[in-house]
Amino acid sequence: MSRPFANLPLFTPGSWPETSRIAAILRKETVGGILLLIAAATALIWANSPWSASYYTISDFTIGPAGLHLNLPLSLWAADGLLAIFFFVVGLELKREFVAGDLRDPRRAALPVMAAIGGMLVPAVIFVVVTVSSGSGGVHGWAIPTATDIAFAVAILAVISSHLPLALRTFLLTLAVVDDLLAITVIAVFYTDEIHFAYLGAALIPLALFAIAVQKRIRTWWILIPLAVVTWALLHQSGIHATIAGVALGLTVPVLRSKAAGGPDAGPGLAEHFEHRIRPFSAGFAVPVFAFFAAGVTVGGIDGFLNTLTDPVAIGIIAGLVIGKAVGITGASYLTAKVTRTGLSEGLRWLDVAAVALLGGIGFTVSLLIGDLAFAGDETRIDHVKVGVLVGSLVSAMLATIALRIRNRAHRELYERQEDDSDNDGIPDVYQRP
Repeated sequence: MSRPFANLPLFTPGSWPETSRIAAILRKETVGGILLLIAAATALIWANSPWSASYYTISDFTIGPAGLHLNLPLSLWAADGLLAIFFFVVGLELKREFVAGDLRDPRRAALPVMAAIGGMLVPAVIFVVVTVSSGSGGVHGWAIPTATDIAFAVAILAVISSHLPLALRTFLLTLAVVDDLLAITVIAVFYTDEIHFAYLGAALIPLALFAIAVQKRIRTWWILIPLAVVTWALLHQSGIHATIAGVALGLTVPVLRSKAAGGPDAGPGLAEHFEHRIRPFSAGFAVPVFAFFAAGVTVGGIDGFLNTLTDPVAIGIIAGLVIGKAVGITGASYLTAKVTRTGLSEGLRWLDVAAVALLGGIGFTVSLLIGDLAFAGDETRIDHVKVGVLVGSLVSAMLATIALRIRNRAHRELYERQEDDSDNDGIPDVYQRP
């Protein structure tokens, strides 16, 4: 009996066009991740300074048309509005991966999909085990430690100057894309309290018009942006979290060029065009601004910090991010290797996979969003969520840094071999071998 996975070791470099595209995305995410770190640190320092009242005054400042029920605090505009832009890019990337990227190939899709599922299930189970006996409703936040923040993780790689092979970086990005898909599903299914079907039905009209426009390869901003904004506003009124509008809009955009435009080989399609235009704004502005409003929490000194850590929710988040993600991602990857009877690509060890899994424990942006949805109205519990997410993400980052530094010399040698271009044609030789 044939074994389709047998000849493809895990973390084998993909095609050069896909690899170079992923490398370009990671460079943009690195800049965005550094801005995210700066924004989060600024918010945390400001919220614990003598001027903390001004931080909350800005966060609670309301703006928008009251007649349309959109007179919202700036913090909510960031969570519902700016993150919709982030999720639009996620939708574009999801469709790009499933139509023309690594996820279209079952052999390559199996590993990041299984790793993402493992990285979601194990943290959720750990969180439930820690919180279920508390009896305070904390178990409702079970999805908080299941998300991975790719921008934060890539920024950590940049800060520590790791030479992590691009195949592992690609795995981390692809895993995060699948992770985002699972997070979006969780938000839509488990954190929607009430649905107003009239608004939901009305949202389908501008969404359909947007889909028709992009399928006809219309790029005119004064047509597409109003349709997107109306879709977002109606979905916001429907009771479903407005960020879902971003994903839905992104999934309608065609990935491949039409035959009239030369077909798939004629260059990047509309999805990639939009991604090039919007990703810098998403990574450089939308996500850092959300982080600024989401990360600000007044800890209350050492006593307040220690008191927060007595809350089972904070403990569950930290354990889920640090232990759950590492065990879930590494364990699922190892199980995939066993089931498919494949080994790791030459030069890699399971410690490398564990290091990437620890990076997966950096669950910042979407974790904070889910925390706000899970405990809406309970400000004390939301503050505890923020502390738990920050601590869990920082501990995961520190442990990942240690693991990566241990293997950095081996990574550097592997990186140099994979970047070797003996024939000077601009394409590393490893991508031209059978």
